[in-house]
Formats: sequence, C-alpha cells, structure tokens
Amino acid sequence: MFIYHIVLPENWEAVKNDLTYSAQSLETEGFIHCSYDHQLDGVIERYYSAAPTVVILKLDVDKLKSKFVSEPSTGGEIYPHIYGPINLDAVVDAKARTWEGV
Repeated sequence: MFIYHIVLPENWEAVKNDLTYSAQSLETEGFIHCSYDHQLDGVIERYYSAAPTVVILKLDVDKLKSKFVSEPSTGGEIYPHIYGPINLDAVVDAKARTWEGV
C-alpha cells in the first residue's frame, strides 16, 4: 500500500540524500501528516495553494520503520499519519507538481 507526503521543493532538496526525513509537524504535533491518493488534490488546495510547486513523496508503508496509523483528522476523514521520521528508503517516488496561480 502507498501513502503520500507533500513537501516543498526546497525542503526536499535539503534532505533527499539523507537517511531520514522529519517534517516540522513531527515536533509540533507528534506525527507526520500524509494522504491517500484520493486526498492529494484537497490537501494541496487547502494547505499549499500559495506554493507554485510541491513535491509529492510516494511512500511504501511496508518499508516504513516508524509507526503508521490511519486515523480521523480534518472533518473526521481518515488520514495516514507517521509517528516518527520517514526513512527515505521507503520513498519509492518523488514527483514535482506545478500549477498556474490560483
């Protein structure tokens, strides 16, 4: 199964050759926010509409070393959360997504 994490290009460039990645939310909320494929457009629209480009990390949950949980989040919808850093060998793809201004 795959889940997705959205990151700004400059943040991805800074860590893409490291062993792990930790989003700021891991420190502030205790987990890293992720999405299922069908949730990506809504999450990008809600939280990244001001960014002209994002990088979508495709994660293989079977390769994650940190705890992965699907639980209620925004509006009670179930989202995947990772309770620890993302080991980068679980990232099976990283694609930039660019769009015209909103």
